[in-house]
Amino acid sequence: MTENPEQALVDGYGRRISYLRVSVTDRCNLRCVYCMPEQGIDLAPMAEILSYEEIRRVVEVAAPMGLRHVRLTGGEPLARKGVVDLVRMIAAVPGIEEVTLTTNGVSLARHAHALAEAGLRRVNVSLDTFRPDRFKQITRVGRYEDVMEGIEAASAAGLRPIKLNVVLIPSLNDDEALDFAASTLDKDWEVRFIELMPFLPSESCARDTTGSAGYVPNEVVRRRIEEHLGPLLPAETETGNGPAEYYRLEGAAGRIGFISPLSGEDFCSRCNRLRLTADGRLRPCLLTDREVDVKAALRGEGGDDAVRLAILRALEIKPDSHHVNDGDRPVHRSMIEIGG
Repeated sequence: MTENPEQALVDGYGRRISYLRVSVTDRCNLRCVYCMPEQGIDLAPMAEILSYEEIRRVVEVAAPMGLRHVRLTGGEPLARKGVVDLVRMIAAVPGIEEVTLTTNGVSLARHAHALAEAGLRRVNVSLDTFRPDRFKQITRVGRYEDVMEGIEAASAAGLRPIKLNVVLIPSLNDDEALDFAASTLDKDWEVRFIELMPFLPSESCARDTTGSAGYVPNEVVRRRIEEHLGPLLPAETETGNGPAEYYRLEGAAGRIGFISPLSGEDFCSRCNRLRLTADGRLRPCLLTDREVDVKAALRGEGGDDAVRLAILRALEIKPDSHHVNDGDRPVHRSMIEIGG
């Protein structure tokens, strides 16, 4: 597919954007302590949520501009009916090379085979503990066993390698870093440690467990792993579309990744993505509140040109970097409303 240079997905800093994270819903079947208040959030009316046809149209407009990878997120994407159909719709768009999905895994066992048949390539499973009692503490309502069954089903369906997204929270689950790292010795998983990002209620959660807001820097995790499990060797991955830096323990079947949005010095320089929220906003940076309304273009009379202009506008306002460490933090949406 030939790109029009004047309409290519390149931002003002020369970064080529090839990756779109699509939140299909703001609903979730868990209530993780660092992600959502126990009482939940005010959900967007379904009339305000993009239809699957509208999501496909954004992808169809963006693909000739250079979009190659689409990841479906939530909330919990499998909480919305018909996600398998959406996977099939997006996978059929010319130019799209890969459709993937991030899930909490609770419903994955029921859908893994159908998702693979529809064209899904891989899944990322958010899992912050290997301990069933702690899993219930973190998620409030979930069953650890359901997630493990989902991981097994996804692997059997060919959705490999399984990526586990692990958020370590001080004094809550950071004592399991070695357990997760050691799991890669005999599992071909990619375990990725993701620093806790400054969205409410994540800050409140860190404050509750440590007495002050904070996170576990990945450099601390890395030193702990090397001290107890041996050196981490640089590792390439054929599945990398994001900001993770990958390593492996000697002789390990799997890999260990570090996603360091707060402590990584050049984290933003490699950014290759836009985000589409469930209610139709293009968000060029997770950690800033800048957004472009693409739903108005989708539901207006401007046709694909209006959608294309909204995408180009999102590129124009994409910042060089987030400025969280300077005190500039997102305040208008929680993580579950953005899709991560």
